Amino acid sequence: MTEDGSKTEKKVFGISWNVFVLGLVSFLNDMSSEMINPVIPKYLTDVLGTGELLSGTLMGAIESLSSLFKVAFGYFSDRFKKRKAFIFAGYALSTFAKGALAFTRHWWDFLSLRVLDRVGKGIRTAPRDALIAESSEKGKTGKSFGFHRMMDTLGAVAGPLVGIGLLHLMRGIEIGRAYRYLFLSAAVPGLLSLLIIVFLVKDRGREVKKKITGVSALKSRSLRLFLLVIAVGALGRYSYAFTLWKAGELGYSLKGEMAFYALFNLMYALAAYPIGVYSDRVGKKTLITAGFLISALASLAFAYARGLGTLILAFVLYGIYIAIEDTVPRAYMADLAKDFEKGTVIGAYHTVFGVFVFPASVIAGWLWQSYSLTYSFLYAAFMNLLAFVLMILIRDHR
Repeated sequence: MTEDGSKTEKKVFGISWNVFVLGLVSFLNDMSSEMINPVIPKYLTDVLGTGELLSGTLMGAIESLSSLFKVAFGYFSDRFKKRKAFIFAGYALSTFAKGALAFTRHWWDFLSLRVLDRVGKGIRTAPRDALIAESSEKGKTGKSFGFHRMMDTLGAVAGPLVGIGLLHLMRGIEIGRAYRYLFLSAAVPGLLSLLIIVFLVKDRGREVKKKITGVSALKSRSLRLFLLVIAVGALGRYSYAFTLWKAGELGYSLKGEMAFYALFNLMYALAAYPIGVYSDRVGKKTLITAGFLISALASLAFAYARGLGTLILAFVLYGIYIAIEDTVPRAYMADLAKDFEKGTVIGAYHTVFGVFVFPASVIAGWLWQSYSLTYSFLYAAFMNLLAFVLMILIRDHR
């Protein structure tokens, strides 16, 4: 038994079994996703023929929609004390949706499948994050979430490289058909991740004695102010597609864009685990605040990139920012929540963030179409600087 009375779990490399196994699941699932994500911007514009505003709106809608479901399924996993069933259902839905992209012919059937993929993410994310928190040692949630995000992003590094290799093997095939074969191939690692969930993940929900009746953490005024700042920062969070469109604008080919995307994910993977460990020591709000500043700097670098050096710097900074934003707030919310409400509280963070990501990409797409990509990134830099200042001003509720 641990200090807080919970059962001890066997460890792998100093990480609890569930956190390690869920890391493998995320590695495979993200490999599946990132085999296709770098080609989606060009698939939209070159194969399906969508314009700048519609492309930006679609990418924003896709990234935002998953978050609308996260608080609901976080609550359901708290209510029924079953995390594993929701995790499996979410990953299964996403795996199906990715493979089915091979059969799309118009932007609306593409959108419906990407929405289905994001619904799957919405179903699984909060229950999975709650299970990671429940499987972590007291005071080391940052370490657990950092490990998980590192594994997730190593999959995101492997995915584009596998995608580049497959596209190279299909170099004699018409590009639209090659994209469709790539979508089908992406379902394979997703299917492997489902087998791992079924046979290796252990549910912990039944160990929680108290049933959720309300959400005490969300009644805190300072926490609501924190979520307000998260909303402001989310308004400056453009889709990754804009970074690839920027590389394309500077003359890089699809394979060059995929290489930049792999660089971004490599930085994310290298930074996520040490950032998580460090956040347990210095305070999670400190790192979240720094993340907004780093995001503003990345946006400025993208805005003014004219050559290879500045573009590489932009992708590196963007990778470090995403490593912070995808790791530390989850651990922060998990620390605040009581055992019986972790899924709901973490889901509330994801939902607030996701709701405001959608208008961010719509605004960025409109600025791109009306002016240029430079203005899209300058807008993002402004919103992140505003969030940075607000984060400094809000009182630490702890």
